[in-house]
Amino acid sequence: MPDNSDLSIQPPAAVLLERHFALADEAATNAFGVRFAQALESVRLAAQRAPHGNAAFQGLQVQLTGDLGAGKTTLVRATLRGLGHTGRVRSPTYTLVEPYAVERPDGELELYHFDLYRFTDPAEWADAGFREYFDSGAVCLVEWPQRAGGLLGVPDLVFSLEVDGDGRLLIARAYSESGKACLERC
Repeated sequence: MPDNSDLSIQPPAAVLLERHFALADEAATNAFGVRFAQALESVRLAAQRAPHGNAAFQGLQVQLTGDLGAGKTTLVRATLRGLGHTGRVRSPTYTLVEPYAVERPDGELELYHFDLYRFTDPAEWADAGFREYFDSGAVCLVEWPQRAGGLLGVPDLVFSLEVDGDGRLLIARAYSESGKACLERC
């Protein structure tokens, strides 16, 4: 099944920050995932310390794009490991979503790993009832987001992975202040 590049993500928002990362091999992808996990945790804790009642972490939507084999699931696995998840990390190709709860000193951090590869129509995303996950304050990591059309809304971050020789090129774009704060720390 093609990647439907004609459905490429064009968020209706300005890019606040763009950075490029050369990932020479799987170890470099894993290292970036750990850095991203640390950045995510830093932003989450900063939100809790914010004055004037803005203490709640609002969650984060991260969309991962790239062809089959580009490293999207590898990056998600590395991020979960970087946050302290020690169990199995499955690709949600058949289940569509895999939930994770990572224990933090201040409680659980919920993460949802989506894989929309099997969707052939954006209406399938709406019919699946996934909106509640995105409104729960969780971290939503979405592979093949273009399969949902524009129904996901504007993401906080988009990680585009491209094969680059034996490695990968990661083009990261932030579309929100929390996404920008994460990307600045990577």
